[in-house]
Amino acid sequence: MNPIFLDLGIVQIYWYSILIFIALLVGGALALREAKKFDISEDFMINMFFYLIPIALIGARLYFVLFHFDYYKANPMDIFKVWEGGLAIHGALIAGLLWVIFYTHKHHIPTVRVLDILVVSLLLGQAIGRWGNFLNGEAYGPETTLSFLESLHLPQFIIDGMHIGGTYYQPTFLYESLWCLIGFIIILLFRKRKYCKNGDMVAFYLVWYGIGRFMIEGLRTDSLMWGSFKVAQIVSIIMVIIGGYIFFRHFKQSKLENLYRKEEII
Repeated sequence: MNPIFLDLGIVQIYWYSILIFIALLVGGALALREAKKFDISEDFMINMFFYLIPIALIGARLYFVLFHFDYYKANPMDIFKVWEGGLAIHGALIAGLLWVIFYTHKHHIPTVRVLDILVVSLLLGQAIGRWGNFLNGEAYGPETTLSFLESLHLPQFIIDGMHIGGTYYQPTFLYESLWCLIGFIIILLFRKRKYCKNGDMVAFYLVWYGIGRFMIEGLRTDSLMWGSFKVAQIVSIIMVIIGGYIFFRHFKQSKLENLYRKEEII
């Protein structure tokens, strides 16, 4: 696959950047629409996004660089080549979370309410963004065969894209994209529940993405490592534990307590 969307000679625009831009645009529009239902001003959301997006991208890059420190220490200018890939979603989540906590506290907006809104968009954005990995020829799984890929009834362009260096690989980017897309559909229905509570969407995201990423990461061949452990799997376990704890806390509450949309209860 050609990772370059447009070659202007001096400047090259990569598909990876285009897909991330689309993910941010679609996810941001969805979040603005939901925030309006809670009388959270558009100015607040746009100003938050203005800083959130670069902060999350910086966090994603620094997280990746940290686990490839020896290489980037020897090649420091490569740190800025984000269009070539190398953004870790967990770094973006950590940096983004810290910014949202700070910004919502500063403006006296409930942090959990904003996070509930954002994680829905995040799932959709991740589903879109993983295609940038595909076009960059990264985030793939173990070696496989042409017959295996054909047995999945994949479009030919995906099969061709998984033929890298003369070898076929499993499309783990696709597994994660579909997992996030399914999660996005479920969470849209999930938050329409009559007794949906504040924090339920955050808990769902943590559990859903944590489980999916843990399983998919076991297949990936380009994982960030901490000794002999895959960092993403460690983080995924932590996410599932936190999400499960939130659900447990909500289960112990009255069904009319801490509701996501109180006005819907008659």
